[in-house]
Amino acid sequence: MFAVVIAACAGAAPAGGQQVVEVTKVVEVTKVVEVPQEQAVTIPEGAVVIDFWHAFGGGRKLLIQRMVDDFNFTHPGIFVRVENKGSYRDTLNAAILAAQQGNPPHIVQIFEIGSQLALDSGIFVPFEDYAPEFDASDLIEGVANYYNFGGKFYSMPWNSSNPILYYNKDIFRAAGLDPEAPPETFEEMLAVCEQIVSSGAAKNCVSWPLHSWFFEQWMANMGAELANNENGRAARATEVYLTGDAAKEIVSWWKEMFDKGYYAYSGKLEDWDGADAIFVSGQAAMEITSTSDVVNRQNDAAANGFELGTGYLPYPENSERMGVIVGGASMWMSGGHPDEEMAATAEFIEWFTNTENAIRWHKGTGYFPIRKSAVEVLEKQKWFEKNPAYRAAFDQLLNTKPVRATQGAVIGAFPEVRTIIEQAIEKVLAGEASVDDALAEAKAQADKAIADYNKSVE
Repeated sequence: MFAVVIAACAGAAPAGGQQVVEVTKVVEVTKVVEVPQEQAVTIPEGAVVIDFWHAFGGGRKLLIQRMVDDFNFTHPGIFVRVENKGSYRDTLNAAILAAQQGNPPHIVQIFEIGSQLALDSGIFVPFEDYAPEFDASDLIEGVANYYNFGGKFYSMPWNSSNPILYYNKDIFRAAGLDPEAPPETFEEMLAVCEQIVSSGAAKNCVSWPLHSWFFEQWMANMGAELANNENGRAARATEVYLTGDAAKEIVSWWKEMFDKGYYAYSGKLEDWDGADAIFVSGQAAMEITSTSDVVNRQNDAAANGFELGTGYLPYPENSERMGVIVGGASMWMSGGHPDEEMAATAEFIEWFTNTENAIRWHKGTGYFPIRKSAVEVLEKQKWFEKNPAYRAAFDQLLNTKPVRATQGAVIGAFPEVRTIIEQAIEKVLAGEASVDDALAEAKAQADKAIADYNKSVE
């Protein structure tokens, strides 16, 4: 049995970093209260029981439960039990452990960078082999591009997103900037930030989590592949390109933004909430974060009395904008269950991600409507005209060029590689290593992690 434990890692705040900020303003937001459900669930007699594990909490968890309840009510012969298992890494680890114990859940939500690990695990079976009505041509191109492995869909795309720029138009006005013209390049970002900070319109200029996902996105936006063998798509990846010109340009710009007091983060790795708080509180004029936060940012803007704007992910002006990689997760089916359970699992996944529910999920969360048919309905409803923040997010994906860089890397040891990249950037920001030295060390560590992983699955 294949076994890998995906470690979560948290880093300390860079020593002496003046732009590691403490959030001092209390922001009032609407709190989603989860009401504990009764432990005993009544399962209809004779129903086929399906277990579905996911990584969402808060309002998304509640929406998933409502959708599952709707399915159970309209499909009396099937009963889906849904359970949150923690983070993406926690959820995948729990599924691997359950498989080792001989009792895997039927459906597991697995984050995009866990795809190679899921393929290698031997736990999961190709979704499309069990879904005769599955129509891949209805998936929007960016989503289909990522989750197509060797011409086959092993999982069903579900929550898909990419990063965009959110900005406070009121702070732009206070700084004497055009509120309808967010920065589009690294160079414009530096210029805009200089005006915002020097004018006193905001203490800092921009925030985003110190997370490798953004580094990966900037690599793709520049048309640079993260790994060899065509980003691990033509053959198994054996090394990462962390010492190339693109990687150095990204980290050097990140460091310059930090040193000038423009970029602020909480001091913790992968701290999404910290970046959100810095922006929503008005300590920064802009935030780069997931398109899945459109709903949250609109609610925050309304609750705190500022006008929200959105724009594309900035890129270096000396490169062509290639676009972004689809982030998020997909739904994987585990094998080895009785035929009736496999059929019921596929039926639920198809229903859960159909056109109607793709629209429901998009409107309720901000994640992309993954189906072309869903987009057509939304266009007829003039949804994007009424909600322009969604339009910018979706157009960025539609305008992405379908090349290997934007298809996204497939790396077996990706979770570990991601942590290595984050720790390297953290060292650079703290002044503990130069850009060249930190990236060289990170490449050596990442290449070893990849080699060790590949050896474990040979």
